[in-house]
Amino acid sequence: MKKTILCLALLGAMGAAQSVMAQSFDDRWYLDGSLGWNFQDKARSDNNALFGTFGVGKYVNSDWSFELNFDYQDPQETNPSLGNHWVQYGVGIDALYHFHVEGANWNPYMRMGVGWQREKEDFINPNLLGSFTRNDNSATVDVGFGLERQWGRYGVRTEFGARYDDDNNSVNAPNANHFVDLLASVGMTVALGNPPVKAVEPAPPPPPVAAATCADKDSDGDGVNDCNDKCPNTPSGQTVGPDGCPVPVTIDLRGVNFDFDKSKLRPDAVEILGQAVEVLKKYPELKVEVAGHTDSVGTDAYNQKLSERRAKAVYDYLVSNGVDAGRLIGPHGYGETRPIAPNTNPDGSDNPEGRAKNRRTELNVQN
Repeated sequence: MKKTILCLALLGAMGAAQSVMAQSFDDRWYLDGSLGWNFQDKARSDNNALFGTFGVGKYVNSDWSFELNFDYQDPQETNPSLGNHWVQYGVGIDALYHFHVEGANWNPYMRMGVGWQREKEDFINPNLLGSFTRNDNSATVDVGFGLERQWGRYGVRTEFGARYDDDNNSVNAPNANHFVDLLASVGMTVALGNPPVKAVEPAPPPPPVAAATCADKDSDGDGVNDCNDKCPNTPSGQTVGPDGCPVPVTIDLRGVNFDFDKSKLRPDAVEILGQAVEVLKKYPELKVEVAGHTDSVGTDAYNQKLSERRAKAVYDYLVSNGVDAGRLIGPHGYGETRPIAPNTNPDGSDNPEGRAKNRRTELNVQN
């Protein structure tokens, strides 16, 4: 009874184990063998004995393997006068579930199987005054739990299990209708053949190289691709906008400022305008817009007219000093709409210096 309870506890412990991680699948056939100690069922009245197994197995996936094993044990009787020398050998097929634990050197496994056992039991018949041998067959069921470790093709195991022997014809144990033997063993496995070649996924082909389009080209080297370039033949060095066309370059005629509410050129402005005339004569291809501006004092309408008069004063000076009027665009006035400095301080007070800067004219290069 105690052995039966022990077997049930063993089964419960094995059922509680769980697989943590599957390893790669090695489908080679392997040989296995073990040596161990057979703790005989006490009803046999035999001593515990050494036993051995030998078999062949194969993994069918990363977790399960199956084995065909042969076993042999020859226990000696505890009381020779009874003549119960009992030789056992047989064959069984087992399913093994392997629990692969990530990072562990030793991994647990569980064994379950059925088999056939040959019983050779010696006994003494007092009626016939002689010794006899019973030769009989019985079915077996075995379970076990163990640990295993692999080194390449070689593996080592240590295992503890139990074997249920459905032998109910014993002469020396007539009241027993079965036996439960406990088995403890160590063994090894040897894989046969070359290790499986791990499938290597081919590298994906490189993506096709897209044909060059206008988005990849900049024929005139202005930094705008040909798809977006609306002015494809811009001269080298020309400042262009996002559309590839030249953008106006503003030349602030610093010093060409006006007195408050005046459009007459001051003497200090005449010298600066003289330098601008020389530049325009040196570069006859330039076309410029003449633009006038005011500060914020006054109404919008008044400042607009005042800015136009200031632009007209510069325009007239340039033309009167030899600049072709065909190169001048305007004169245009922008009133107080384009300040370059604040007309008031952050606290709202008047900013005379800022307003003086806004009373100006500019030459905007158009090419």
